[in-house]
Formats: sequence, C-alpha cells, structure tokens
Amino acid sequence: MQELTADVLVVGGGTGGTAAAIQAARRGAKTILVSEFSWLGGMLTSAGVAAPDGNELIALQTGIWGAFLQELTRRQPEGLNHGWVSFFTYDPRVGAQIFADWVAALPNLQWIAGQTPEAVFVQENRVSGVAFQDYTVRAKLTIDGTELGDLLALGEVPYRWGWELQAEFNEPSAPLQPNLLTQQYPVQAPTWIVVMQDYGEGETAPEILPPPMDNPDRFAGAWDNYGGDRFLNYGRLPGNRFMINWPIKGNDYGEGVDRLLSTEQRREFLCEALWHTQSFARFIQMQLGRRYGLATDIFPVGERTASLGGGAYALHPYYRESRRIQGLTTLREQDILPLNRGCVAPLPITVSAQGCVQAENVCDAIAVGNYPNDHHYPSGDIALKPKSMRWGGRWTGTPFTIPYRSLVPIRTDGLLACEKNLSVSHMANGATRLQPLVLGIGQAVGMAAALCAKQDCQPRELNVRLLQEALLSDTSAPAAVIPLLNLPTSDPDWHYWQRYYLDHPEAYPADGYCSRRTVGNAASSPQPLSSVSARVSASLEVYGTFQKNDEQTYILLVTAPIALQGQALKLVTLDHHVNQQFLATMPKQQVKVLGSINTSGGWLLAEAIANV
Repeated sequence: MQELTADVLVVGGGTGGTAAAIQAARRGAKTILVSEFSWLGGMLTSAGVAAPDGNELIALQTGIWGAFLQELTRRQPEGLNHGWVSFFTYDPRVGAQIFADWVAALPNLQWIAGQTPEAVFVQENRVSGVAFQDYTVRAKLTIDGTELGDLLALGEVPYRWGWELQAEFNEPSAPLQPNLLTQQYPVQAPTWIVVMQDYGEGETAPEILPPPMDNPDRFAGAWDNYGGDRFLNYGRLPGNRFMINWPIKGNDYGEGVDRLLSTEQRREFLCEALWHTQSFARFIQMQLGRRYGLATDIFPVGERTASLGGGAYALHPYYRESRRIQGLTTLREQDILPLNRGCVAPLPITVSAQGCVQAENVCDAIAVGNYPNDHHYPSGDIALKPKSMRWGGRWTGTPFTIPYRSLVPIRTDGLLACEKNLSVSHMANGATRLQPLVLGIGQAVGMAAALCAKQDCQPRELNVRLLQEALLSDTSAPAAVIPLLNLPTSDPDWHYWQRYYLDHPEAYPADGYCSRRTVGNAASSPQPLSSVSARVSASLEVYGTFQKNDEQTYILLVTAPIALQGQALKLVTLDHHVNQQFLATMPKQQVKVLGSINTSGGWLLAEAIANV
C-alpha cells in the first residue's frame, strides 16, 4: 500500500469535494483528492443532475458556481436555457470536462480515482489520515466530501441521520412525534437519473428491456397533470435529450433507505434503485412511443450499468441527504426562513460558540443559498413553512447563509464537512442540499483547510473573518458570503458592501437590497441594449406589447420578429436591473427585449428591456 502525505486530503469527488480540492490547491495547499468515480462534480455531473437548482439570480452567481456557469456558456454553443425546471441545462460530459480541466491545471493537486475510504485514522480525537484500497494518505486537514458522510461512520465522528422532532430545535415544520412517514423514509429519497433521447419522428429507438424488478403500475399517472411533452421538457438537455429526474410517481426511490448505512446492504439498495429507474424509462417508452429511447453515449459505463444499455444511466444516484455531523452549531429551519416582512433569512451571528475560538457577535456566514425548502418522499409532499418570493416575473427562493460553525465537528479536530454532511437539521436539509450551494460550501471548506494548514491551527481555531476575506478576495472566483440581491460581483461596490454587513450585521436589510447610502461610487445603471447585445451572441431582439397581470406576472405580446408574431411569452429575468424595469414599465407599453426564448417553459429570459 502506497503512503502519501498532503496538507489537505479531500475524500470524495462530488460537488462539494471537487470545489474544496480546487480551492485548497488554488490557495497554495498541497492537496490530494480521492474519488470513487472517474468523473468529478458529483450531483452536477456523475449523478446526472445537469439541471441545477438555486442561486440562479445573477447576484447569487458567485464563486466557483459562477465560474462554472460562465465556462458552461463558453463551451456549450446551444446555450443553457432548454428545460423548465432550471435556467441552466447542459450535457453532463461538458460539466465533467470543466472540473477535470480545472484540476489538471493545478500542479499541487493530485487526483486519485477509483478508491473509496476503508478506515479513518484518529489520534487524540484528531483525524490524521484515511486508508483506501491502494493508498494511505496522511494530511494536516481531512475533508469529508463523500456522498453519504462515510468518514463520519468510519472515524466514529458524532453524526445525525433522519428526522428531528419539533421538541429538539423548535422547527415549525418538524413533526411533533414519530409517524409512518418518519419511520418509512428517515431521509429524503435518492434518485438514479437516466438520460433519454428523442430519436426523431418516424424513428424507432432500441427497446428498453424490463429489469428483474419491474412494476409499471407504480408509474401510472406520473405526468397526468402535465402532459407527455411537458413532462419530457422538464429536464430538456441539448441534442434532443432529456434528464429524467421526476418526483411524481417517477424515479425517486426510498424503499429501505436505511440500507445505505451498511456497506453490504448498500449494494442491494443501489441495485433496486437502478432497476426502478430502468423500469420508469421503459414505462416512458411504452407510453410515449418508441421514438424515445436511451441516450447511450452520455456517461462512462459503470459496473452496475454495463448490462442496462450503456451510458444512459448516471454513475451513481443523486443523494439528497447524508449522515450529518454534529457541529459547533446546527442550521435549523428557522435559520433559512425569511425575516418577518422580509425577503432574506437572518445572518448567523456567534453569541456563544461552544468549543470554537471566536469572538461573540461575529457574523460567520461563509456561503449563500436561496432554494425553497423542498423535500422528496415517494409517498408525496409534506407541509412546509414557505420560503419563496416573487421576483423577476417568477417564483424564487428567499436567500439564506451557511455559518462556518456548521462545518466543524463538535469535538473532532482535523476534519471538515463539505457536502450534504454539514451540521444541518433534516428539515433544513431540503434547502441546503442543492448543487450551487454545495459548490459554495465546498469552496469555503477548501479555503478554510488551506488557511488552517498554513497557520498550523485546527478548524475551530480559525479566525472566520480571515476566511471570509479570503473568499471575497479570491483571484480566481470571488465568492459572496452575504446575499445582496442588487449587487453582482462585477459591481464596483460589491466588496465594500460585503465587508460592511460583515462588520455591521445588525444593519443587514430585510429585503436583501443594499441601499448604497454610505459609499462614494454611484449606483451602476442598466446597460443599453446595444452593449448587452454585443456580449450575448445567442440572444434575440423581440418587440411587443408589455402586459402586467399583477406585480410580478409579465407577458409580452410579440409583434416582431415575424416568426414569433402573435405569441404571448412570459417575461422573466435573473437580472436586478431588468427586474426593476419590469416593475416600472406601464401596461400596454411597446418595448424591445433582448433575451433568449425557452420553448419548454414558454418564457423569454430577458437580459435587457427598453421602451420603443
């Protein structure tokens, strides 16, 4: 067995682990990344979720997440606006190549694929390394980036799994007592994603064979309220392909999900989950026609998928929940809900940090998310306290932040969590599990590990303000730590206001809008259509009559171009300035809109708007 040493060891090449390894290496730490699979990126690539949710507003496209979107845009000529579940859908192969290229560009980052952890070395309550099948790696800092928090079990690090009752954290949506749902589905259901393809009118795709466990009755009525076309276009990808990740009588699978905690029983669960998805794909083909089949050239063919039709199936399931560390603090449902009469959650402030060397009344936010609280159980939806708002002509989630203390185990040194394994309640996990936020968490953890290695300190001893400043000032991908809906990273005042609210968290506005009253730079104004058009080559100029059905429902009755004449397109935007113009534009006004049309969602994604 080969023994290696590093400043930072990242175990798991998923969404958070990949970001953590890249950031640690970019900060100068000698880093080793060990992954199970031949693709990096986890949920975003090898698990097939090529339609990420959350952090879609331009002001929230920061850090490695923002850089990933920019690189996708550069590498995918068809653009990203294809499906209706997300504004960003892409070929998973493109995403995997981006992460591989970023890793290859870092000489101090060694990536080892095809290995899983078998033992964790703990000395005097400090993790000092991990043993794999063919390697032993010793490191100053170890990061658990596994999909299911496997290092926590191997290292006997205190963790949670499953529901908390309302009495534990006083969460408004938590159950008062155990019930059938909490017992049957202790965590959210994973989904084994498959990519299907439209072979074309009059064409016949190869038959999708039935798996050993095939019961099509489970899927009856899956898209009754949507129709077959809209169902497929939920996750439409470039090249007439479709990501199948459907929660309604679809391919979510949670039967006996506790088996994921056992190495032996996990294989059994994964086999059943894959068969379940194969059965759903066959059902789709039988119901919607043989023009639809498997997209067999997307993923590398894995051990489990070799006999099922090649590379249409993701390399592993999309896990929505994991073992979760018991941290210095636990992020609860009330920590992600908006302030009273506000649009953003309160900032996390250290009042008394158990076991953590931090001053009191310090804001320790290190990553930003905004997804609604969304839980997946095969039995159906559950009642949750709402955390959504109308913005830009559509619904979006209210922003919240991740506290640094939730990434640090309560009593174990030498270890940080960077995936869905942070210290979060089961209830709040429904909002923290999303791909863009997990990239942000991974980036923050990678930066923290590099700083700890350089300063020879433990994560609980790290000055969080140094970490925040490092994230804000990163030369490759500066990352927001405070959600400000009207300030993208390109704004000249962005750094000022990020630091201002770190220093004055009590002044953080409940609407998430920076007022700009105390800084010299003038507020940036929207760019004219001509300058925007020059940098967005895929956009169209569309003319029409602006309609406003209510404060945040907008329609454009198209007059030009001729190919779109007479259509009524929903107007939506991710840009703060366009949102403000939507609010100010009068009904029946003739306007010119620059943007991209999404036929799956029936919307025009506006990048600029002007009266004509």
